[in-house]
Amino acid sequence: MAGNVTSHGGATALSNVEDVAKIAKEEQVDLGLTREQRAVREAFAALFGKQATPQRVRRAELTGFDQLLWRHYAEIGALGIGVPSDCGGADGGLLELALVAEEAGGRLAPIPVAETAAAARLLGRLREKELLGPVLTGSVIVSLATRPGPVSQQMLVDGAIADAVLALDGESVVYVTRPDGLPKTARRNLGGLPLAPWYHPGATTVLAEGSEARTAFDAAVDEVRVLRAAALVGLASAAVGIGSRYALVREAFGQPIGMYQAVAHPFADAVTALDGAQLLVYKACWAMDSAQDDAAALAAMAFAFAAETSYHATTHSLHVHGGYGFMEEYDIQLYYRRAKAWAAAFADPRRELLTVADRLFGPVTTGGR
Repeated sequence: MAGNVTSHGGATALSNVEDVAKIAKEEQVDLGLTREQRAVREAFAALFGKQATPQRVRRAELTGFDQLLWRHYAEIGALGIGVPSDCGGADGGLLELALVAEEAGGRLAPIPVAETAAAARLLGRLREKELLGPVLTGSVIVSLATRPGPVSQQMLVDGAIADAVLALDGESVVYVTRPDGLPKTARRNLGGLPLAPWYHPGATTVLAEGSEARTAFDAAVDEVRVLRAAALVGLASAAVGIGSRYALVREAFGQPIGMYQAVAHPFADAVTALDGAQLLVYKACWAMDSAQDDAAALAAMAFAFAAETSYHATTHSLHVHGGYGFMEEYDIQLYYRRAKAWAAAFADPRRELLTVADRLFGPVTTGGR
């Protein structure tokens, strides 16, 4: 039945309920996967399922890198998925990259995914075809320094393995090569990451300057937010699977511990939260690829929520194992450690909530202005 609809804020009244329904229909976004996107997911699930086994993950913990897996990753065309076709890539979007990151996270793949994908897309935006060539073949690893400022003042998430990094120094996007003679040694960390500083960077080339350069770089950092969120969703989903399967075979008082509410209900909460985290990642991908006004806010939301959700999910899965969960022989500890480290290597998830607030409501001002 038709009727007038007026907002409480005094906005112009909509003519009738049919108008409301029409507007709602026009604003619907289909975040379902296409057949091609499902094929991408399946292809990389198969790759990581075969090449990123728990044994391989353990062997790569000190370096944070599996050279053989990286070679297969490059051969399957992963490094060019999000790069424009006129730059040698596959012309894919951020969602396709997020699907790859999610599958990599589910298997704890010991290769760089988020920063290298964002760096390749940034080189594509800047039309740096000559630099992109070896990146797409995997012969040169280019990462992203995600904090503004000189490379020498940052701990680089791929610093132990990267051949070059892209950074924002002042108002310039720069391409910084690996220092000569710098050993490819990762700093010890609980997340099996190839962390390392470059205190004395190599040659530096300015690729772009000005506000447009900053905008392009900021977009690349937001892509890292989304891709790290996707990897954390994959990681947490796998951890919930490990924990719930263990709860079905571990018995206490004559029945599987999964029958007890204190075990089962947090798993149900985790599954629900992970569905929301995945949906938020997909929406952030759509918003960024279609240049929506709230894209930057959604990217920060996706990272903050995925980081929190993955930590709680892996924590419960680990504690369901009892004391076994803390032993290196059990795979769940691999997931638990990375749930915290993968997020913290980029940013403190709680502080990211301030980024969300700034992007939604504007930065905090002082002096009553």
